[in-house]
Amino acid sequence: MEKLSYKEMLDAGVHYGHLKRKWNPKMAPYIFMEQKGIHVIDLNRTAECLEEAAMAMKQMAKAGKKIMFVATKKQARDIVQAAARSVNMPFVTERWLGGMMTNFTTIRKSVKKMQNIQKMLAEGSNINITKKERLMMTREHAKLDRVLCGIENLNRLPSALFLVDIHHEHIGLAEAQRLGIKTFGMVDTNSDPLQVDFPIPSNDDASRSISLITNYLVNAIKEGLEERKASKEEETAVAE
Repeated sequence: MEKLSYKEMLDAGVHYGHLKRKWNPKMAPYIFMEQKGIHVIDLNRTAECLEEAAMAMKQMAKAGKKIMFVATKKQARDIVQAAARSVNMPFVTERWLGGMMTNFTTIRKSVKKMQNIQKMLAEGSNINITKKERLMMTREHAKLDRVLCGIENLNRLPSALFLVDIHHEHIGLAEAQRLGIKTFGMVDTNSDPLQVDFPIPSNDDASRSISLITNYLVNAIKEGLEERKASKEEETAVAE
């Protein structure tokens, strides 16, 4: 897989950090310099960390493991949701429900409830429900779907989480840490890179930066899925 060029990262603003006064000292190894009171991220380190994260994701995808994409920031939602859908991975882009991982059984019950409501609405002509009941069911389904649509087909805990802005997604990160789930994250200069297994030092506020990093990782996942498919086809051909 072709690495990102420095020009691509510069054009996307991947190198822009936060104000110096908002920095986390643990990000020091990933900071290149300070310019007009703003920290500039070392793109050499970004490239290294991104490559390491991409390779790990590729191997997970090749092994058939699920990686959950988490991005509830407004500027990241649509980008991350589209990226996750393109590789059939679960995602959370509305809000993180407390206990989404640590209380997964209860969350699955909510998903089942949403699916049952959807089924009842689809078969509305065959069951005796009033207009008011249908309206209430439609509203409840919309409410549940907004939060749970990205994990509707997730029957077990994911193997890893990819988080855009680990500072903003601290609840999801804490749950993953508690359960020993691998974590990947875009880490800006105001965050602690030691909190994630695969930190990617980068601007986690600009949509272009989020898109560039996310899509690079998704392409690595696609490669892993293609290798998995080719391997299965080869096994089938040998068996025949």
